[in-house]
Amino acid sequence: FVLSLSGCAGGMRTRHYTSVVEYLYPNSKDTIAPQGVTALSVPVKVGIAFVPGSGAQRSGSTLFRTGTSFALTEGERTRLLEEVAKNFRQYEFVDKIEIIPSAYLTPRGSFTNLDQIGAMYGVDVIALVSYDQVQFTDEGLLSLTYWTIVGAYIIPGDINDTHTMLDTAVYHIASRRMLFRAPGTSLIKGRSTLVNLSEQLREDSAQGFTEASTRMVSNLDQQLGLFRERLETHPSE
Repeated sequence: FVLSLSGCAGGMRTRHYTSVVEYLYPNSKDTIAPQGVTALSVPVKVGIAFVPGSGAQRSGSTLFRTGTSFALTEGERTRLLEEVAKNFRQYEFVDKIEIIPSAYLTPRGSFTNLDQIGAMYGVDVIALVSYDQVQFTDEGLLSLTYWTIVGAYIIPGDINDTHTMLDTAVYHIASRRMLFRAPGTSLIKGRSTLVNLSEQLREDSAQGFTEASTRMVSNLDQQLGLFRERLETHPSE
């Protein structure tokens, strides 16, 4: 998977992200096909977890910093996972919800890691939450490609812009098949001066996560409703 960037050299772009693509498909040359029919046993047992952090990269002569540590604190991640769990709890086809600690997800662990989690927690479906946040702090037009499990989102950026994407991808562990996904995005336009740049970027980062998570949770509620209808009409698909 290729990260596409364009713009003027000499600026700074800071990125914090966790990637479902890199976690489930660590070798881009490998293709992991679904295994058989997705036959769900209702009510389902659901696990919810954050995808592990990804590695650092450089792009051209412009420093492009990426964080392997989470941009969100443990408390913020827990609150967000609880919001995701609330959406699942309101449906009768869900038996139980397990919030999986981040430590149990191995970076680039792929479906082997999901099999271990499924056996450990007794879940057959898992909701993987990931995020991608980039803050541009250089002059000139830039662009960023968000890689997701179903394709890429290409967005423009400018000085002090903060782009955030949060995504929940729900998988049936045994069949290795994605059931549905729910993304949420945010764009905070830069408005700070050099004097208060660091403080403003921190505030923009927090606001970006808040807006993206609100939209993701709203989309998740819609997708769960559609999934319930699919279970009622085509339970073996």
